[in-house]
Amino acid sequence: MTKRKQTAAPEEVLDALESHLAVTLKPVTPSREIVQRLRTRIYMPAREEIALRLSDWRKLFLVFGGVLSGMMLLITVARAFYYLVGRRGPV
Repeated sequence: MTKRKQTAAPEEVLDALESHLAVTLKPVTPSREIVQRLRTRIYMPAREEIALRLSDWRKLFLVFGGVLSGMMLLITVARAFYYLVGRRGPV
């Protein structure tokens, strides 16, 4: 019978790596200006506003159709490009 190499379990490797990084990397606190700018940029709408947006099915249908049309256009262009480039033999 052949001997199998003893390897560490993935959990042990990740634990060792995490403990090493915890010692090596020190936490950094961001400045108050950066936090304030992020708070003004990030906007989380209220539940009622989200429900209102989803209930507007005409706009949702228009967005969904636009995304599908864009994907179909992208696939068509990619296939045409592959057809034109792939048909050429070695020069």
